[in-house]
Amino acid sequence: MPAPKYIDRPVPRISLKDFECRVDEVTSQLCDAAENIGFFVIVDHGLADEDIDSIFEQSRRFFALPHEAKATVSFLPKNVGWEYKGQIRPSTGVADEKETYQLQFSDNMKNPDRWISDTILPGFKSGSLDFMHKAQAVSEKLMRCFARGLGFDDEFFNKAHDVTRPNSQSVLRLLHYFEVPKAPGKDYHRAGPHADWDLLTLLFQREGQCGLEICPGREVVTEFGAGDEWTRIEPKEGEIVCNIGDLLMFWSDDRFKSTLHRVATPLEAEGLVDGEKGYHGERYSVGFFNQPCSDAIIRGPKGKYPAVTGEEFNKNAMKRYYDALVKKRETLEKGNNPGVEKQTAIEASA
Repeated sequence: MPAPKYIDRPVPRISLKDFECRVDEVTSQLCDAAENIGFFVIVDHGLADEDIDSIFEQSRRFFALPHEAKATVSFLPKNVGWEYKGQIRPSTGVADEKETYQLQFSDNMKNPDRWISDTILPGFKSGSLDFMHKAQAVSEKLMRCFARGLGFDDEFFNKAHDVTRPNSQSVLRLLHYFEVPKAPGKDYHRAGPHADWDLLTLLFQREGQCGLEICPGREVVTEFGAGDEWTRIEPKEGEIVCNIGDLLMFWSDDRFKSTLHRVATPLEAEGLVDGEKGYHGERYSVGFFNQPCSDAIIRGPKGKYPAVTGEEFNKNAMKRYYDALVKKRETLEKGNNPGVEKQTAIEASA
């Protein structure tokens, strides 16, 4: 397998300081980033370091539980619950080496209850919900700007992503990537190349736990095409890495770009300069995925694509990813690739 190509790209760093006085300026900066690279970093966002530390501590507590305890909130197709090596990317055909726990505000967490019991993990639900509401508040500032940039009413996207509604679909995802072996072996991917299918993702990382890489190049949301040159985004304390998802690419008539990205292992990152080999240890991250209510009507200002609901968009995205996965597996099986595992679960969030 050829070593990947790496180049330096400027990833915009955007301050939300004095936001109400600078909405037009911030809107211009966000739209420029969305049009040209699909990724940006925000600072002065209003979340304290203690808030971010707190959700990482909740994540650590949950993933330290025995499998039997985590299995009491096992994954459901409503995109809630705990999964273990359950996500297979069409780009690789094998499961990501990680476990995750998906949390929502909505009724999707009920019947059966997908919140870990307070008797198992006291304070987890209240602590997680507190952080989710704070992440939502940051998201609403960004969505206000993107709505303005597209010529919609300022509250257009915020109304479509109203987390007080029972059919809200936004997700907080706790991620725990396993330690990477230092010797080459089977195909090993922390998170294979993919695009998110939400509107907008906020990613929280721990400084020193690197691996996130981006590869701009997609021009239309219905295709998987991308470039072939990767750029690393190093995690820094207090920064939130954000990226455009397929849904905002669709909703903007392909004006804003949903960029291919991955969490690379050191073995995948052999093309790095200066002898860097990446990070082998356990990696923790937290993603907040803004997804519209299931009945939200999604159509861009120019009407490039037919209108769909939030629920229909998710179903269409899942079908597109599943079809791509089937095609990838057929390709691997023709080559008698022994690394292909017989699993069926598939998602598209990072």
